[in-house]
Order: sequence, then C-alpha cells, then structure tokens
Amino acid sequence: MPGASRKMPVWLPIIVLLVAMFSIQGGASLAKSLFPLVGAPGVTALRIALGTVILVVIFKPWRLRFTPEQRLPLLMYGLSLGAMNYMFYLSIQTVPLGIAVALEFVGPLSVALFGSRRPIDFVWVILAVIGLWYLLPLGDNVSHIDLTGAAFALAAGACWAIYIISGQKAGEEHGPATVAMGSLIAAIVFVPLGTLQAGELLWHWSILPLGLAVAILSTALPYSLEMIALTRIPTRTFGTLMSMEPALAAMSGMIFLGETLNFKQIIALMCIVVASIGSTMTLRKESKIAKVDIG
Repeated sequence: MPGASRKMPVWLPIIVLLVAMFSIQGGASLAKSLFPLVGAPGVTALRIALGTVILVVIFKPWRLRFTPEQRLPLLMYGLSLGAMNYMFYLSIQTVPLGIAVALEFVGPLSVALFGSRRPIDFVWVILAVIGLWYLLPLGDNVSHIDLTGAAFALAAGACWAIYIISGQKAGEEHGPATVAMGSLIAAIVFVPLGTLQAGELLWHWSILPLGLAVAILSTALPYSLEMIALTRIPTRTFGTLMSMEPALAAMSGMIFLGETLNFKQIIALMCIVVASIGSTMTLRKESKIAKVDIG
C-alpha cells in the first residue's frame, strides 16, 4: 500500500501544498488577532495543544514504529516544528505578516538553493531571491522594521529549513501520520512554555473556539498536507514552491488585518509567484524521492 500511494500524478502534491499554504496564512491572520488577549506565546500554546489533540485522535501515533535511524530526525522535526511556530508568532507581533514570512522564507530558500542541480533550478531560485529583495522594505524604510521581530522571523526560517530536511527523513515511511508524533514532541516543550507566559486567561472558554480554529487552519490541516507533499516531491522543489508563502501572507494581511504593500513590493510578489510557477512547470517526474545532502 505505501508504494501504491506514491503512484500519484506529479501535479497532485503541488495542489496539496498550495492548499496547505492558503490554510496556514489564513490561520496566521486569525492568530495575530488573538495577540492582544493572550500574547504570541499563548497563541503558540493554543495552536500546538489543540492541533496536537486533533492529530493524535486522527492518526493514533502510538501505533507507529520508527527505526533507530528515523528517531533523531523525528526529534529534530518535532522540536523545529514547535520552535518555528513560537519564533514566527513572536515576529508578527511587531512585523507585518507578509514581511515576516518573507524573512522566514530564507530557510526554505536556502534548502532550495543547496539542493539545486540543474541550471533551470537556479533560475527560479534567483528570481525568488530578487522578489524577496524588493519585497523587504530596505534602504530608507529599514527603520520601520522592528529589528527584534525581524530576528525572530529569521530564526523561524532556520527552524523551517530543519523542519523540511528532518521531516522528509522522519516521514518517509509513515507520511502524514508522522505529523502527529512531531506535534506531540513540540507540545511537550512549547505548550508549558506558552502557558507559563500567557497566564490563566489562555484556557478560558471564550478563547478556546478561536484557538481551535487557529489549530485547524495553522497546524492540523496544513502540516498533514505538507507531509504528503514533502514525501512525494524533491526537497529542492518543495523549498522553491514555498516561495509563494510571502505572497499569500501579504494577501492574507491585506484582507484580514488591513496591512498594505507598495507598488514595488507587489511587483516583487509577482516575481516570487512566477518563480513558483516556473519551478512547478519544470518539475521532473522522479522514481524516487530526492535525498538531501547533509554531509
């Protein structure tokens, strides 16, 4: 059965990944609206705790068996998943959503760059870099970026890179069910941390419905879909496709949070989208999932 499940059209994991990205950016906008009530650490705890409960009920991770070679990647996957969420929410407290995701994208962009082998792969990565360069408010506007928030976004990007690499290795056998175990590992560390920082209001009945919506949109649904895509397309392609995240985040920020971008930044978003489309159009069918060279 596992072998048969991989005989899917090459475009299907791409569609799955796009749905995951739309979901996670909608969840991020909703999460930011909760910051005034419980703060970024509190929203992180809500998201991971409730998302983990959903994933555990669906996938029953205690039934999974991981080989000794998979256990360290699994641990790294879970810790990077939690740290990525925590750092990203700390970032968007003070940085616009689209800019924060653009900074965070340094992580998967690096994965795409170091995993590239064909000249055409570099074309799409370079186009994405150009888009990111003009998306960020550099030069005279750099003073408007909160440096602490920007640092948190870059740290989230480093965690994102680890998430991609370790997730492919940990989830190769069990697919999306691996997300439940990874989320459980993240919950052990970051739910107590977020609860401690947020206080008693965090688990009030009036907060829980919104927290549940964030958990579904930002954790349970997208990470399950990402794991399906991550174990069925090359890592470099996964990383390049994720270049659509800043564009989707900017759109979500405009629609739900009233955040705006100037004309130059909109053109930059178009460059990023073109890079993603180009990567998809030149994706080759491969009989095996590409392995990541980590030395």
